[in-house]
Amino acid sequence: MTGSAAVATTIFGLAMVATILIGVWSARGRSKGLAEWSVSSRGLGVLFIWLLMAGETYTSFSFLGTAGWSYSFGAPILYLVAYLTVGFAVAYVVGPALWTYASRHGLISIADIAEFRFRSRPVGILVAVVATVFIVPYIQVQIQGMGVVVNAMTYGSVDLKVAAVISFVVAEVFILVSGLRGSAWVSALKDMLVIVAVVFLAVYIPMHYLGGFSDFMQRMVTEKPEWLTFPGHESGGRNAMWFLSTVVLNAVTITIFPTTVAGYLSAKSPNALRRNALLLPWYQLLLFVPMVVGATALFVMPTLGNPDLALFSLVTDSLPAPVVALIGVAGALSAIVPMSVFMLSIGTLWGRTVLGGGNGADPRARRRAAGTSGDANDMRAKRLSQLVCVVAGLIALAGSLFYPNTLVELSVLSYEGLAQLVPVVLLALYWRRLTARAAVAGMLTGLAVMTALWATDNDPYHGVNGGIIALAANLVVLLAVVRLAPGPGPTGKTATAPAVPDEHATQAEAR
Repeated sequence: MTGSAAVATTIFGLAMVATILIGVWSARGRSKGLAEWSVSSRGLGVLFIWLLMAGETYTSFSFLGTAGWSYSFGAPILYLVAYLTVGFAVAYVVGPALWTYASRHGLISIADIAEFRFRSRPVGILVAVVATVFIVPYIQVQIQGMGVVVNAMTYGSVDLKVAAVISFVVAEVFILVSGLRGSAWVSALKDMLVIVAVVFLAVYIPMHYLGGFSDFMQRMVTEKPEWLTFPGHESGGRNAMWFLSTVVLNAVTITIFPTTVAGYLSAKSPNALRRNALLLPWYQLLLFVPMVVGATALFVMPTLGNPDLALFSLVTDSLPAPVVALIGVAGALSAIVPMSVFMLSIGTLWGRTVLGGGNGADPRARRRAAGTSGDANDMRAKRLSQLVCVVAGLIALAGSLFYPNTLVELSVLSYEGLAQLVPVVLLALYWRRLTARAAVAGMLTGLAVMTALWATDNDPYHGVNGGIIALAANLVVLLAVVRLAPGPGPTGKTATAPAVPDEHATQAEAR
């Protein structure tokens, strides 16, 4: 091992130990129940909500994929900043509504919300299963992303598979002990390093290689103009129509993403979520830095074999080992934080709804719980959630070690698949007449259309994101079923749960 590799590896090792200690320390003096583990007892303020949700959006893809897309395609990567920013605008309305509904009824996940809304545990289970199918690939993407980051930052001395195992162990240790609160505390360390690293890179990389940002822009305009306009450079048809449809789809979908909802439900109040929605778009400015670095690599390393290594190739080429290590730690934590929240979200989806007997909306679930104390039920649900958290992580780890492309291919469809849950989780809260039969029929139709477009290589279809087409089919079927087979109506005993309750009444009750 060279001296540079030894320095970088040592700093990485110390950072991983510090990560575990911070995550475990955050659980001191806290209750041990499921609500604390899964949504921090709905007690996080604006700062920690911001850290947590910013940590979820700035992932290993932000370091690797953003620079890689900028290097390979150019302009289409701007969809990332656009959809996150628009999504936070939507979250300004959606986040408080979901918080109010879930807080009043003691709900902790999107499966919980769907089960209670339709008074149907099978609907909740279906939501949990569909969400899990499309979240597990994200865990694998983060594991493999961390492997690439660590391998690059240690100059190849830490193997990709070893790094994958380390990331799994680190994330599992603190998430099992401290839950969502641990992720929020680790996000504080991660965001501090990310902000310092990307601000430094924004100035240093163009200056070091191209004489400054103005020279960089001049060369892009004169030598690489197709990278600056749609559809970009050999982007596979990602034109302006794809950009707009993808921004709309992802902006709506992110509002009911299980990890996003976990962030919503951990807040102290709806106002904390509104303030957070105003602050989070500013964080997305950091995404422009890897874009610039990836584009700079076009001039420095024009024949780079793996575009995803564009950022770290320039970093390791131009900076001393200690600085490389710190930037690498920021990239590694950008994989560990979202990975931990993904695993926790899957555990929460399954621990209560699928394996734990449900939330009691179904009378049969209440009868099963009879004779057992609430505390015992809560602890049992928490243990089951933690078990599923480990199992989900192991599946993703096994995929990254032995089948690195199998689950990752599914991640391409993750947003499109989760988009089909928008009606059953969100629309249902505003529309009292929506029945379980209509919601499920629409969801299954949307999933079928999405899968068919992908399998026949028709996504995007004439430039339109296949997920939008699938969601449109979802809504058409949903409306048709409501029209042809309406439920008992808003006043019927089994039609619906209450729509989104008045949040001011909820806060008054809490006071």
